[in-house]
Parts: sequence; structure tokens; C-alpha cells
Amino acid sequence: MSNFIVRKVAVLGAGVMGAQIAAHCVNAKVPVVLFDLPAKEGAKNGIVLRAIEGLKKLSPAPLGNKDDAACIEVANYDDNLELLKGCDLIIEAIAERMDWKHDLYKKVAPFIAPNAIFASNTSGLSITALSEGFSDELKARFCGVHFFNPPRYMHLVELIPTATTRPEILDQLEGFLVTTLGKGVVRAKDTPNFIANRVGVFSMMATIHEAEKFGLSCDVVDDLTGSKLGRAKSGTFRTADVVGLDTMGHVIKTMQDTLPDDPFAAIYKTPEVLTKLVAAGALGQKTGAGFYKKVGREVQRLDFATGQYVAGGGKADDLVARILKEKDPAKRMKALHDSTNPQAQFLWAIFRDAFHYIAVHLEAVADNARDIDFAMRWGFGQKLGPFETWQAAGWHQVANWVKEDIDAGKALCSVPLPAWVFDGRNGVHGADGSWSPARKANVARSTLPVYLRQRFRAPVLGEAGVDGTTAGITVFEDDSVRIWHEDDGVLILSLKTKMHVIGAGVIAGLSKAIAEAEQHYKGLVIWSADAAEGGAFSAGADLQSMLPLFMSGGVKAIEPEVAKLQQAFQAMKYANVPVVAAVAGLALGGGCELALHAAKRVALIESYIGLVEVGVGLIPAGGGLKEAAVRTAAEAKGNDLLQFLKNNFMNPATAAVSKSALEARQMGFLKPDDVIVFNPYELLHVAKVEARAMHDAGYRPPLQRLIPVAGRYAIGTIMMQLVNMRDGGFISAHDFKLGQMIATVVSGGDVDQGSLVSEQWLLDLERKAFMELLNHPKTQERIMGMMQTGKPVRN
Repeated sequence: MSNFIVRKVAVLGAGVMGAQIAAHCVNAKVPVVLFDLPAKEGAKNGIVLRAIEGLKKLSPAPLGNKDDAACIEVANYDDNLELLKGCDLIIEAIAERMDWKHDLYKKVAPFIAPNAIFASNTSGLSITALSEGFSDELKARFCGVHFFNPPRYMHLVELIPTATTRPEILDQLEGFLVTTLGKGVVRAKDTPNFIANRVGVFSMMATIHEAEKFGLSCDVVDDLTGSKLGRAKSGTFRTADVVGLDTMGHVIKTMQDTLPDDPFAAIYKTPEVLTKLVAAGALGQKTGAGFYKKVGREVQRLDFATGQYVAGGGKADDLVARILKEKDPAKRMKALHDSTNPQAQFLWAIFRDAFHYIAVHLEAVADNARDIDFAMRWGFGQKLGPFETWQAAGWHQVANWVKEDIDAGKALCSVPLPAWVFDGRNGVHGADGSWSPARKANVARSTLPVYLRQRFRAPVLGEAGVDGTTAGITVFEDDSVRIWHEDDGVLILSLKTKMHVIGAGVIAGLSKAIAEAEQHYKGLVIWSADAAEGGAFSAGADLQSMLPLFMSGGVKAIEPEVAKLQQAFQAMKYANVPVVAAVAGLALGGGCELALHAAKRVALIESYIGLVEVGVGLIPAGGGLKEAAVRTAAEAKGNDLLQFLKNNFMNPATAAVSKSALEARQMGFLKPDDVIVFNPYELLHVAKVEARAMHDAGYRPPLQRLIPVAGRYAIGTIMMQLVNMRDGGFISAHDFKLGQMIATVVSGGDVDQGSLVSEQWLLDLERKAFMELLNHPKTQERIMGMMQTGKPVRN
């Protein structure tokens, strides 16, 4: 199979989506040129330049590192079409107007390179209709590639072929999207709004319809349909505000225009409330008002009856909240179905409507049931897809309830469930794959080579698959860790504590894993099974577990535990096999220190790394400040240490956390040769490859060296700045004390500038300061506040 290399991407259209797709390409080190119309006034590329400036201000940030905005090449359709000839992938992302897209295609088609893939990022227009007028040769290289907003964070990309798209084009593009851009790809049929928007927008319309029927306000509906249901916490109406009510109106109109014969067509009618809001310019979050409006600090909701904004904050009834906490999905669904509470009846109704819809439309919109579940999980933030939810709640029972409601005229339309629903099955996902009505069989997963990099692919409920918590051969397991391998020369340490916090059990497990790896393996990888599903690498030290020790023996009882942590991390740094930290999600405090002491880090782009101990009135004491001093010495290379100390002091002193792995590299938490991975399901594969490569290259741990430090000269300089901040009211007296202690450790203590000290000297300084703070009443206030509320106390 020949390599498909994307040397450069062109994005046509510098609107919200186009600019963010370009930004994400740059995150992944893919050169990109961003096109738009020539500006009527000022610089000809003004539209694109303004869009790139806008990227730096957007939240959540589309760029992993704001400085990378400068890497986006700017272009306009008048002067720069020649640039298209050097692009291997061209993504059109202009407004959803078929006529505008066709006009643009006529202009760019002559400049598209003979092997380039041409794709439209339309959210619902027919890909076949878009390709009308193309030469046969270009038609074969054209498809839909639908990113979800915001493209950096949303895992889903829908890939939509036409009847004439060459299959290898799709395979090549899927490989690029999965590994380089880190996406979860679902192949959709060329039907209006494809899969996720078709099912997702229907669900929103049905929810609005049922809310009206049961007389529920938008805040109550959002509380019921958000995280309590395992869905995005924004619920239904707030999600519509975030998406934009004009965008939602457009997607609904596409359904009205293109699906007149759909049995559910009556539900595609634009809700009157939506029409009124759009007419008034209340388009949701982007205009400051939609279903919700922020007035000062208060978030008000729209009163559907009066059209006025009133106080919000409505919640689910206690009875319904209790039902939703039921762990058994079958009992939970039965309780909702049987209850006479209007909120419970509303929830049963929206489940019934969704199950009815996906069963009727599965064959038309998707190849199989798995694609609908993944589309809804990755595109709409649902923990379980709709088919998985149905199957978990008891296939037969739920199917019969849905049928009863259809027969009784309670459903949204009278079309019956398809015959396959009642063919004796227990669901749509099984050991051999997921149900495809068109093929009348279960369909296995894609076998494209790119998926060999995903040892534990995204799981589907009911499908046979290996799971990172039980796979492989276990060497040792307790409540804190699992040490295991897959017979490939690499040992894996997985943390099992909540948020993977580090207590005595994890420290002991780390020591055990290093000893085992040194005896029998090429390397050790620290990776936890929920890394791909949004888990933390480690949220830091387990303060809760230290409490009994503190209560019984006071501060003195804690010091040996801190020493053990320091020594475990040092043993890891100087282990005789490479230790690779596979970092994803939060790596805070002790979790950051765990990563810092590895021989190498392989980090997911969505890694949020920082030394945050000042939030609980402490300073890092697991070697984090010692490593800051080591980094300073390495960066200074014999120059004035103070210049290079600033960053390494400020990060822990302000509890700065990286907003991406790219930013973590800038902040010094990742080294230039650490690897950044974009797909969470590839993290373990890449970490193992790195560990083996280091071993095969003859890995030796670093030699222990003395470290030149900036000493009392640097402490004095930093203290002057801290005094100004304290006296100016920017920091509290306790923050001042913390800053002073951090400055003392990273500068190497009360020694001359340029003195050489050992790592142990720095660790002793850390530990001494940590113990002193632990005794301090202000620190104890901060710790108790954090444990009670989860929020930092400012004192």
C-alpha cells in the first residue's frame, strides 16, 4: 500500500469552522493555507487576517499554542489560487448555500492537483449534488468531511462518499483524520444532515416538543437532559444556544426541505419560539441572549408563555433525580416508564421518540447501529449512544413499550418499528459486530491499518472487545495499581485510584513495577485504562488518605511518606530501563511530578499539566521544584541563571496549568523531544513504541550530576517582586510566604550564585518547606476548604 502524505492542506473559507479547522491542522504540524474572499477595503487578505486574530481570542482555544497562528498561510481567491496546486487535501468550509459552493468550485477546480483529495465540510447538504458539474476524474476524489464544532475538541468527523468516490480516497483520508488530527471517523450515507445532526437535531426537536406537552421550562429540561442522563452537561436548550439558534434553524430547514416524506416530518416544523428568537436577533451565546440571557451575574431563562426572561435555576424533582441515580439501566428505564410524575413521563417520552426514530431510520442513514452510537457519543457528548441505551435497558421490554405507545397514538408518528426489532434479538451490538439492516447481518469493525495502532478501540456496549482494565497478563494487582503486560517486552503500570491520585499504594506499586521492569522487560509505560475516555493521568497527591496519619501522628508522621514519594520518583528517573509516561488529561501536582521524572513523556494534545500545590497552601515536594532547578541549569547552559529561572519559578508560584500539550512544552513541563499524540486511542501504542526504541538504542539512565543554582542573589531579586505584589494587594501574606519558599528551593537555598548542589540537597529543601507549611494554620484552612468544596480558598 502506498503512503498518503499530506504535505499541505488548503481550507476554503475563513469563517468560524474554516479558521478552526486550519488551526487544528497547524496544531498537528500540518502546513495549511487559509483562503477567503478578497477584502473590499484595506489589505486584500484582511478577512483571513482578522479570522486568524480571532483564533487567538476564542475560548475554548482552537490553537494549542497561540504563537502557531503565525504558521497559517493567508490567501484570497483572486490572487492566490496557484497555491492550491501544492495542496494534497482541500477542505471547503464556506456558508451552507449550494449556489455559493458551486460558484467557488468552478473557480478552484482548474487549480486542484491531480492527486489531491477535495472535500466539503458541509453539515448536511447532499455531497452528490455538490459534485454536479465536476469532471469524472474530480468526482472520484470528492467527498464530504464533516467536522464538529469546536474541531480541536470534538472527536467526531463524518466521512461521506458519493457513488463515484474512489474507495481508496476514503481510506487514505480516514487514516489522516484518525492519526494526524486525532479524530473518531464515522462513515455516513449521503442523506440530509448525515448521521449525528440528523439524529441529534431530531432529538432536540422531540425534546422541545415533549417539554411543551408536559409544560416544562428550559432550565428544568436542561437539568433533566444533561449530565444526569450521561449527556453533555449543557442539556438541550443551552446546547442550542451554544450551537447558535440561526445554525440550528438552518439545519432544521434542511430537514424540512429535503425530508417531506419522512414519517416524522411534522416534528421538523421550526418551533415558534425559535422563529421569534432568531427574528429578534437573539441567536444564543454569540449574541448574549437566546433561550438564556446573562444579566449581571445571574443567568435568566426565557419564559415560553410571555417571551420575557425570568429567574432560572429550575431543577429536576427529587423523585426523578433519585430514579436517574439508579445504577441498573433496566430498573431505571422501568421506573421512568411506570412513573406518573410529569418529569419522568417526559424522560420516557424522549427516550421512546429517539428509539422509534433510530430504528425506523437506521437503514437509510448509516451502514450499521455502531455508527449511530459513535456519532451521538463523539458529536453530541453522550456517554452511551441511543442504541446502547436501549440495549442496556432490556431490548425486548423497551421495544414492547415503544410499540404500545405507537399503537396507543402516544408516539410522534404511527409508523411501526421495523420487523428486525422483534426477530428474537437481544440488541444490535454483539460479539461479531453491530447490526446492519441493509446487509441483514452484524458488521465487524473497520480493519484499516490505522486501527492497528488502537490496542483498545472505543468500546461499544454488548460488542466483544478487549478492555484495558482486564487485558493482558497481570503481574500484580491491588486497589491502587495494576502491573501487567501483553507479552511484547513492555511492562505497564496502570493506576486504579479515583482520578489516579497518588497515595502509599501507588508509591509502593511504582517501586514494584520498576523492580519488575528492570528484571524482565525492555521498558515500563505508565498508562491508565480510562486515558482515552477522558480520565486523568493523575490529579496529584491523595490528601484524603494522609488525613488519618496526620490526625494520629501530626506533621511528623507525614514526613516519612513525603520522603518515600521523593525516593520513588528518583528511583524512576534513574531506573535502568526507560520509563515512559503516557500522559492524557489532568497531570497536576504530584501527577505532574510523576510525569517529570519519567525518561520520556508521550502526551495527548489534551493534556493539562501543572504544579498546583499553592492552591492548597503547599509547595511541590515530590521533586517538582528540584526538576525546575535542573531545567533552569540546562536551559542557561552557563549563562545568567536568573534569566532562565523566571518561568520555572512563575509556573509553580502561580499554579499555572497548560491548556494543551503544546503549551506544556513551552512551559517546560514537556521536553522538545517528548512526543505529542492527537488520538487518545493511540497513546498506549506510541508510548510502547518509544519505550522499545529507547531500549533498542541502548538506553542508559542519566548520570547524576551536581546542579549550578542561582542562590541567594536570585532569592533576593524574586523577593523584591513579591514584596511589591503583596504591598499592592495582588497576593495575600500567605501567598507571599509560599512564593518565598518556592523561590528558595528553585534557587538552591542560601548559597552563593553558581554554587553546585546535589538533587538530594534540593529535595531536602523541598521537604523541609513542605513540612513547615503543613503545620501552618493558613495552609490547613486551604486543605480543608479544598477537601470540602473542591475549590481553592484564598486566605
